[in-house]
Formats: sequence, C-alpha cells, structure tokens
Amino acid sequence: MKQLFFLLGVSLFAVKSYACDKCKDYDNDDFQIKNVSVKHSDDIAATIWEITVKGTAGKTTPTPAGQMNGAPVLGYVFPTTLKSTDVGFGDTEGIVALALTSHPDFDDTPLWDENADLNFVNDGIVWHPHWVVLTDDNRVEGGLAVKQFDPKDTSVVLPPTNPGMPMYMDSPGFQVITNKNTIRVVVPDYRMNNKTNFSYDGVTAFMQVNTSGEVGGDKPMLGVYKVYSVASGDLSLPYKVK
Repeated sequence: MKQLFFLLGVSLFAVKSYACDKCKDYDNDDFQIKNVSVKHSDDIAATIWEITVKGTAGKTTPTPAGQMNGAPVLGYVFPTTLKSTDVGFGDTEGIVALALTSHPDFDDTPLWDENADLNFVNDGIVWHPHWVVLTDDNRVEGGLAVKQFDPKDTSVVLPPTNPGMPMYMDSPGFQVITNKNTIRVVVPDYRMNNKTNFSYDGVTAFMQVNTSGEVGGDKPMLGVYKVYSVASGDLSLPYKVK
C-alpha cells in the first residue's frame, strides 16, 4: 500500500508536464484548495467532509462534449486510507476515494434525483458523490484511473447502489452542498463500516470518459487527465478525522 501511495504521488506531480487541451479551461481558483477537513459528529453519527477553495466551490462545471465518449468530468476528491470493504466493495487493492463530481453529458446516479424534477437521468451536472477505487495508470496524463474489471468476472462485489459500470464505482446518494468557497458532503457512519479513524487528503481534478475503455485497452474508462490542486502538496494523506 505504501508503494501505491508513492506511485500516486509521483503521478500527481508528473501531470503538470503533460498537455491536455480541455484541462486549461477549468484551471481557476474554483479548484485551488485552501483547506480540507473531515470532522466526525457524535450527535448525528456522521462525518462532514469539506474542501475549501480560493474561488467559489462548485461554480465551474464542465462544458458538455455532446456525447459519452470524451465526456469531461470535474471532481473534488478525498483520497483516504479506508479499505474497499468499508464502503461496500469487495476486497481489492487501490486507494478508496470519495469523489464529488459534475458531468453534464451523462447521469450515473439512476437511483437519485438530485435536481428534484422527477427525472432521474438528467442531473449529471449537479454535484454528486461517488465512492471509487483509484489505481496508478500510465495510459492517461494524470497517471490515475478508476479501477476497472472484466464485466464477466462474477467474483467482483459492488455496493447495490452502483451505477452498473464495470468499474469500482458507487453512487451512494449523499447530499452535496456548495456554499461560497466550500463544498461539503455528509456521510453517515453506517455507510462506511462505522470507520471514524482514517487518514485523507484533498485533490481537485479533470477526468474524462472513454467508452471503449476495455480492461488493458489504450485508455481507461474513467481516467484522470489533470490535477489542479493537492491539499497536502504531495498526496501523503497526512490529515486525520477530527
């Protein structure tokens, strides 16, 4: 696991040397992290996760690509030391992260109606959470991707709220709130195996979808193409739940 942390840290610093035409469109203060925190509240038996930025949190959303392939995804991401089994996945290697994302070209939260218009498949642009497992991936400029698996592999365990994609991704439905320069999400204790003692970091990033992202193909299904900011500076996950 320590080796994986090192690889991910190297990838994040290397990303600045790659070219990404779309990435620069979103490189602004809305994604420059000033502070990151995860606090536990005994009163509500939940953790409150927050990222504070220089600009306005959540104000910048992706410009639609008009199709699934190449669709842009923006994210405020909390890499953690949680285990995959803590959030409903089977036992698998990688970094468990809580990602708050926006992507107008598709909706991957079929159980939830984030904009409350009674249409459950039209609100991908609304900031919403995903549990994901991240792995080192040199096929994309950012060096990271959501871990994929063979759709025929019946041994893979996903939470029942997963969006039906062959990736270690879940759509847990926690409410995401943006307020001035802070974006936050509240996670009930029971939804992460009652874990309240873990380490974490904060990252903002540009991701992109590849619909031909077969396992072992040229590109991952959802890869990181640009990291805008890392709270710790080196992805060392130095922060503890307060």
